Amino acid sequence: MSESAFFCVLNHEGILAVRGSDAGKFLQGQLTCNINYLNPTASSLGARCTPKGRMQSSFRIVGQADGYLLALAAELLEPQLADLKKYAVFSKATLTDESPRWVRFGLSHAEDALKAMGMGLPGEPNEVLAEGEALLVRVSPGRIEAWLPVEQAEAFQARLGEALARASLDEWLLGQVRAGIGQVFGPTRELFIPQMINLQAVGGVSFKKGCYTGQEIVARMQYLGKLKRRQYRLALGGNSVPAPGTELFSSVHASAVGEVVLGAPAGDGVELLAVLQDNAVEQGDIRLGSLEGPRLGLLDLPYELDRDREIQR
Repeated sequence: MSESAFFCVLNHEGILAVRGSDAGKFLQGQLTCNINYLNPTASSLGARCTPKGRMQSSFRIVGQADGYLLALAAELLEPQLADLKKYAVFSKATLTDESPRWVRFGLSHAEDALKAMGMGLPGEPNEVLAEGEALLVRVSPGRIEAWLPVEQAEAFQARLGEALARASLDEWLLGQVRAGIGQVFGPTRELFIPQMINLQAVGGVSFKKGCYTGQEIVARMQYLGKLKRRQYRLALGGNSVPAPGTELFSSVHASAVGEVVLGAPAGDGVELLAVLQDNAVEQGDIRLGSLEGPRLGLLDLPYELDRDREIQR
């Protein structure tokens, strides 16, 4: 179904809101993405790092009213909110959990359905289109998120149901895997630096914006080219989806060489994103869970890593 038209409810994520006159200035010093690039028609991927450059969370951020909304893994919202509040005490910025105020839908290949509903379409990835209080966000080719105030969500979902099949969240996550967009979940909190999940390749890291928490480590990895682990897309037989953080092994190395980032069912098997040591991938024979575990096959990503291009952001 991942290539067909469908919708699903994105109930695996929550919404962290940052509002107030200092919201942009505050976030600029906390996040990997450049807040100055955001406007009513532009969103961004991004991450919040520790001082050592390890991601506490990853998210999609959009501007809304007097501030910004960050969609991130639901289990990370409370700890991320608590940590950010420590740094916001001297700013005119208010941080709250606005998850109860919003309902988000994932729409796959739903352009015709949206047009039939009289709605416009965001064009390029990261573009945002406001339809009244609703926000339509293009997240990758063929995939759009719809962000609705909760009081409008039931009627919107009913209209979607007249034109589209309803699918499980797994179908949406498979599209995310195929788009090569990694994400931080509870088990992988503070495990990866942004480049390990290729966040810079999908516009989630700015190397020109100046200082933010963890910036020194992130920039050093990019400019000096010492990163030895990055995200790959892989195929696995069977119908058991490994959880984020599950270790991957190499018989050549006789040890763990990486971790699962995100996985989803794909036909008779599973597709997943995983952070792996580059030399282990080159030598092959990647195994799930142990040296004797099932073998994984390498798949293509929809983008190429280009350090020179990425540094210009």
